[in-house]
Amino acid sequence: MGTITTPFKDPSHHSLARKLLPYAIYVILPIAVIRLYLYTPSLPQSTDQLPHSTAITISTTSSSSSSPSSLPPFPSSQEVERGKETPCDYTSGDWVQDKLGPLYNGTTCGTIKKGRNCITHGRPDLGYLFWRWKPKQCHIPRFEPNTFLQILSNKHIAFVGDSMARNQLESLLCMLATVSPPNLVYTDGEDNKFRRWHFSSHNVSVSVYWSPFLVKGIEKSQHGPNYNKLYLDQVDERWAADLGQMDKIVLSVGHWFLHPAVYFEGDSVLGCHYCPGLNHSEIGFYDVLRKAIKTTLKTITERRVANANGNGVNVIVTTFSPAHFEGEWDKAGACPKTKPYMEGEKQLEGMDAEMRQLEVEEVEAAKANGKKFAGFRLQALDVTKLSLMRPDGHPGPYMNPFPFADGVQERVQNDCVHWCLPGPVDTWNEIMLEVLNKWNNQGQ
Repeated sequence: MGTITTPFKDPSHHSLARKLLPYAIYVILPIAVIRLYLYTPSLPQSTDQLPHSTAITISTTSSSSSSPSSLPPFPSSQEVERGKETPCDYTSGDWVQDKLGPLYNGTTCGTIKKGRNCITHGRPDLGYLFWRWKPKQCHIPRFEPNTFLQILSNKHIAFVGDSMARNQLESLLCMLATVSPPNLVYTDGEDNKFRRWHFSSHNVSVSVYWSPFLVKGIEKSQHGPNYNKLYLDQVDERWAADLGQMDKIVLSVGHWFLHPAVYFEGDSVLGCHYCPGLNHSEIGFYDVLRKAIKTTLKTITERRVANANGNGVNVIVTTFSPAHFEGEWDKAGACPKTKPYMEGEKQLEGMDAEMRQLEVEEVEAAKANGKKFAGFRLQALDVTKLSLMRPDGHPGPYMNPFPFADGVQERVQNDCVHWCLPGPVDTWNEIMLEVLNKWNNQGQ
C-alpha cells in the first residue's frame, strides 16, 4: 500500500493566524454591510403591487361573422411596461378566493339601494364576498378610489341606462366613499331615478339617469297599455339634454328590451315584441337593441363631439349582464348557488351571447365612425362572461330583509338579476378604472 503523507504544520504560523482572525472579522464585516446596503439587487415586483398608473391597452375586436362567444383581448400591465402589446383576454379567467374581501360593506356605505344590501338583509353565507376575478394572462389591480378621483378631477361622469347602470353606479359610490364622502346635490323622479353626487375633495360629479332604452320610450303603466313604446330614431332627451355637461358616459341597457313593446321609427310602426291583440308584425328585440345603441352613439358623436369645439367625451358601454334564475322567481331557491362557476363549467351562449355580441359590434362600428372626431373615445366594458360565472352574487330572497324570519313561505320574491353590494359588480368598476387609466395616460 502507498504511504499517505501528512502536510507539515508550523505551530508558530497557526498561532499567529488565530490571533489575527478576530481583527480580520472586524474589518471585513462593516465593508460587507456597506456594500450590501449600497448595491442591493432589484427584486422582481409582485403582480399584486402593480401601479394603477401603468398604461393598459384594451382592444375589442368583433365582426358579424365572428362567434358570439368570442371575447376581446386585454394586454397585461407587465407586457405594456415592456413595450409589448401581446393580447391578453381579460374576460377569460377564473374567480379565485381572496382573503382581503371588498373595500366596503353593507353598513359602511349609505348609498346602497335596499334591495341590493344583502348583508344587512341577513344573507347568512358571506363567502360570495371573498372572490377576485383572475384573468388567465392579465392582472387587474384592486380598485384605488384616490386614483379614480384624480383621473376624474373637475369632471362629470354619468351613468345612463336601466337598473344595471344604477347597480354599477352604486358600487362605484361605495368604493369612492371609502376615501371621500359623496354629497347628494340633486334628486328627481320616482324612486330617485335621477340623482347626482359631488365629491368636493376632487370636484367630481357622479350622476345617474334612468333611461332603460337609451332612446325615447314610453314605459308601460297600470293606467295605460301593458307594453312599452320605443322610438328608435330619437334619443331620450331626459339624459341627452345634459350631454354638454358630461365628460364620461357609462351606458348600460338590455333587460328592458325583453318586455312587450311596440317599435316606432318616425311616425311609422316597425313592429312589436309580444303584442297579442295588436295588428303589428312580430319582430325580434335583438335588432331593436342594436338600433337603439346605434342611435345613441351617433347622437353622442354629433352633439357632444362634433359641436364641442375640441372638448371630447369618453363613452363606455357595459355589456349585457346575465340573470341566473334556476326556478320560479317567487319560490325559495330561485338562484341557490353559493360559489362561482369555474372556467368551462358554464358556457356563454344563447341570448346572453347574442346581446353581448351586438353591443360589442355596435361599439366597434361607432369607434370607426368616430375616428374623425378629436377627443372621442369609446370602449365596450365586456363583463358578460365574467358575470355569467357568478350565480352566487345575486340578492335572491335577500332583496327583502330577513325573508325567512318566520320560516319558508309559499311565495318568496327573488332577485336573480341584480347584484349584491358589495359583490361581483365591483369588478366591473375595477376594469373600468383600467380603461380610464389607459385613456388618461394617452391624453398625457
